[in-house]
Amino acid sequence: MQDIRLTAIAMACLALFPSYTAAFWRLPCRGRSGLARIDPIVDPGEVSGHVHAVHGSGGFGMSSSQSELLESDCTSCAVIEDKSAYWAPALYFMHTNGTAQVVDEVGGMLAYYLLYGQDIKAFPDDFRMLAGDPFLRNFTWPVPDPPKSEWSGAQSSQAALRQKALGFNCLNYLKTPEDSLKRHHLPDKEYLDAHCTDGVRFELMFPSCWNGKDADSHDHKSHVAYPSLVMDGTCPEGFETRLVSLFYETIWDTYAFKGVDGYFALSNGDPTGYGYHGDFMHGWEDGVLQEAIETCTSETGIVDECKVFTIQTEDEQRQCQFSIPSELKHEDCEINEDGLPGDMSIEWGPERAVMKAATTTKVTQAPNALVQKPHATSTAEATTSFTSTSTASPTPTPVTSTVIDPITKETIYLQRDVVVLCDGNGDAYSTSTGPIRTVSSTITTVMETATAVSYVKKDTVPEVVEPVQDAGHARRHLHHRHGHGHN
Repeated sequence: MQDIRLTAIAMACLALFPSYTAAFWRLPCRGRSGLARIDPIVDPGEVSGHVHAVHGSGGFGMSSSQSELLESDCTSCAVIEDKSAYWAPALYFMHTNGTAQVVDEVGGMLAYYLLYGQDIKAFPDDFRMLAGDPFLRNFTWPVPDPPKSEWSGAQSSQAALRQKALGFNCLNYLKTPEDSLKRHHLPDKEYLDAHCTDGVRFELMFPSCWNGKDADSHDHKSHVAYPSLVMDGTCPEGFETRLVSLFYETIWDTYAFKGVDGYFALSNGDPTGYGYHGDFMHGWEDGVLQEAIETCTSETGIVDECKVFTIQTEDEQRQCQFSIPSELKHEDCEINEDGLPGDMSIEWGPERAVMKAATTTKVTQAPNALVQKPHATSTAEATTSFTSTSTASPTPTPVTSTVIDPITKETIYLQRDVVVLCDGNGDAYSTSTGPIRTVSSTITTVMETATAVSYVKKDTVPEVVEPVQDAGHARRHLHHRHGHGHN
């Protein structure tokens, strides 16, 4: 079975980019350099609002710059000359008692370096960028994606391309692999348990068209843009400089939680997947990346074939860890009995998220009215932990939140062929119409909530409501499955 799995993984990697004909290399990062609420791009010098799974340079920190990344003596990736930092939100399993448990990565992460376009350039000094939008909780374009040959107008706008640049690939190595970037949402747990026996591969494509002058921008996105087909295609006006294309891939072992009550959520409070995002900070040694772009033109993707690189072993990759700052020394990002680290609240959408710290309410059941089940009613029950208050005025404490009257909106895109026959003078003499065909549809669900509130008065402590499961039960589901890493 092990040989079958490894062969299937290799075939899946080759099938990842079915239309790919140019050179590329696949950079393995078998070690994770850290798991912490740190983001030196978005929150420099401060504790980030949510946890990131970080790979790359051991010099990563709250105020990292390219020079600090390069000063590190290690990287958790295969190429020693690459001290870049690659990070994205971690995936958690939310138990019914409110405990958040990080899901295991399978084989670390892969960073694909794809050589699309002409006159490809390496990243300039101090370059950094983001992909994705952590506040999104909805997909506003036709589902599934129309054929790329039909992308035009709004379909090829930067807003559309950004949302199409992320994917959630259901893995079952005994079946035909799914196409990359096919699904733009995280399937619900029922689907994952039934179909994704080898986990879910999170995919993220970064912009590869650059304005040719700025290493960063105010939102860390505006200095770059996507080509017209997300991965390949034509760069928009003002962004004609083609950078090496960067693609993240991380497999999460969701199947380890098969049969366990709860749901999955990203560390930024996103259970839908629409808010998946990633950060990149350039840390390649001077001249190495450009030399690799010009000389490492193999189509196999095997990083060892590029003689520009010095390759370290997987064990060496796993030994590289960055230092956790004192502010976060005592925070356990692996398992947290009080929900997501940083008290990040869970927001189901479809409206944009606020991404604020959660209240003391613990959700004991995931809403069922997700994109996959738009017509289901749902109820979110809650238990509450109380503490005494020293203020004289009453303090509102949510007790239960019930989702009522879910409103489902389905937009259906229809097409009908109309044939008009004209004579030699151009006058119409016959008209016929074909049947109406459904091209695609998109579904969104809006839910109203009613919240009951109790008040805690001065010097009174209400009775504590016991959680559904104890923390020990949650820890017993911390599985470690090995041998299924991607190549």
